[in-house]
Amino acid sequence: MSIKVFFLLLMGFSSAIHAQAVYEETPYADEQKVVFDFFLDDPAKTASALYWLRAYINPLLEEPYGYAPELMDIKVIIHGTEIVTVASKNYEKYRDIVERMKYYHALGVEFRVCALAAQDYDYSIDDFQDFILMTPSAITELGHWQQQGYALIRPIIYTRTHTIDEIR
Repeated sequence: MSIKVFFLLLMGFSSAIHAQAVYEETPYADEQKVVFDFFLDDPAKTASALYWLRAYINPLLEEPYGYAPELMDIKVIIHGTEIVTVASKNYEKYRDIVERMKYYHALGVEFRVCALAAQDYDYSIDDFQDFILMTPSAITELGHWQQQGYALIRPIIYTRTHTIDEIR
C-alpha cells in the first residue's frame, strides 16, 4: 500500500469519527392508522405508556407535518392491569392518567376496554369513564384492526434502574 493511499484511508476514517448525525423529516403517509396494545403489569405504568402515544401524535401535529387530528386514526386497546385506571371509582387515584386520556380522546383517540378483562376485574360497562368503548375481546380487536391495515404498537415499559446522567 502506498503512503498516499494510506493517508487517504486515514483521512476518511478520521472524518467518519467526527461526522455528525443527519436529521431527516420522513415523508409519512397522509393518513395514520395505528392500534396501541396496552397490556401492562402495573397500572402506574400507564403514565409511561401514554408517553408512547404522545411520542406518536405530537411530531405529526407539529411542522413540517401539521397533521389535523382527523388524519390520525388511533385506537388504544386496554386489557392489562391498567384497566383499573379507567374505572370511574378510581378517578381520584388515577386522575392525571385519566385527564391525559381525555385530552387524547378529544383529539380523536379511541380507548377500548376488553370485556373479558373487565369481567376478570368484576367490572361492567357502567363502571368505566364515559370516553371508554367496551369491546368483546382485546385479542380479537388487535387482530381485526391489523387486518384493516392498522400498525400495531405495543409500549414496553421498563423500570429504570439508572438515571440518564449516570449512563450518558
